Amino acid sequence: MNTFTQTTSSTDFTAIKNMSLGTLIRDRLLTMIMSGDLVPGQQLKEPEIVEEFQVSRIPVREAFRQLETMGLVVSRKNCGVSVRELTDKEVDDLYAFRSLLDGFAGQQICMRPKHERQALALKLSALCNQMDRLIEQDDKKAYYRTNLEFHWCFIAELGNREIEKSYREIIQKLHLARFKNLRSLEHRKKSNEEHKLIVKALHDSDSPKEIQKCAALQSEHVNRALGRLRES
Repeated sequence: MNTFTQTTSSTDFTAIKNMSLGTLIRDRLLTMIMSGDLVPGQQLKEPEIVEEFQVSRIPVREAFRQLETMGLVVSRKNCGVSVRELTDKEVDDLYAFRSLLDGFAGQQICMRPKHERQALALKLSALCNQMDRLIEQDDKKAYYRTNLEFHWCFIAELGNREIEKSYREIIQKLHLARFKNLRSLEHRKKSNEEHKLIVKALHDSDSPKEIQKCAALQSEHVNRALGRLRES
């Protein structure tokens, strides 16, 4: 299962068998939203989706309702369904919540035994190197996916399902505004340099002061990302 799209592998027959047709269509549309194939403000035309998936209107409407409940699409009378566009206030609120969760994750992980911290730091360092290569290749979408994976590593390491659920919902909603933040080459470079500082703090966190530094860097990184979004 994909971390942020909730899509299920085609080889996971048991999971697919237990899913409704509407949910399968929802997952496909969710993947398209998260990949940038469907952009904020874009209308989701029911007849076209019915034709594409060769289904009736009922599961398509079910998929729309599920996406609307998730806060990713909006349905307006006489206008149909479209991918949601977040207000500035909604973006600010979501970034503030994400900053709290990232900072908490950084603090908690930095208090783990040294061998656990260094193992995670090694994995994160490899992701930073991968993002450097993707910056050179100017592959924005692949950079974005790797960037999400970097931050999810901290959240997943906590092993707290409620935090995972909340974080996933935040990222899905922020995607409606956040992807354009990383279109700028300069923004991607700054973002990854901040990632590297977080990794170093994680690796070096052997004292309460260093633990607090790691948490602060996590929160500051999210706040700076909001600033870069405002610039773009």
